[in-house]
Amino acid sequence: MTENATEQDGAGGTTPCTGNSVSGTADLYNSWLAALHRILTELEVTDSHGCTVAADDAFERIVAMTIAVTRTRKEIFFIGNGASASMASHFAADLCKNGHVRTRVFTDLSLVTAVANDCGVEDMFAVPLQEQGRSGDVLVAISSSGSSPNILKAVNTANDIGLTVITLSGLKPENPLRRLGTLNFYVAADTYGFTETAHAALLHHWIDLIVES
Repeated sequence: MTENATEQDGAGGTTPCTGNSVSGTADLYNSWLAALHRILTELEVTDSHGCTVAADDAFERIVAMTIAVTRTRKEIFFIGNGASASMASHFAADLCKNGHVRTRVFTDLSLVTAVANDCGVEDMFAVPLQEQGRSGDVLVAISSSGSSPNILKAVNTANDIGLTVITLSGLKPENPLRRLGTLNFYVAADTYGFTETAHAALLHHWIDLIVES
């Protein structure tokens, strides 16, 4: 029998083998789980004036925004860098397929590399958003640090052309992104892993609410 396998009990079920378990593994997982629970429970949401918004109220507003976008045939744009870029593509796809919402991400390599090369990396989202965004559209800006220059510039562009902006950030509480959106979701996580995990959970909750509505 291999280490940490299961063995048959007398009733035909299975019981875990514990003789060769790694000491402390369960405690490490439970500590991680408790930390993630704390981060999600302590979610901070503010509006464009810096006023605190209760989490349930914030999600109600996002659902209303999403329904309005669908009814008026507008679009929801998603942006992010690195892992947040993957999240942007993931949830744009989910919201389109499962929520029947028009979504868009800037993943065309020819476009983003041309803008980055000719205009600068800080403009890689702002330039296409300036051309493609319309008043009534929504921008979802995902940034763990909340301080990425290309995200900040895109959000400022979105505000200038009349988009509703939803931001997700973490790490430092004074990060500039959490002051720029119509609704700003901030998670008090001190690592990228916890921040990204919390952001994914929040985005999944939003899409679940849309699917269920």
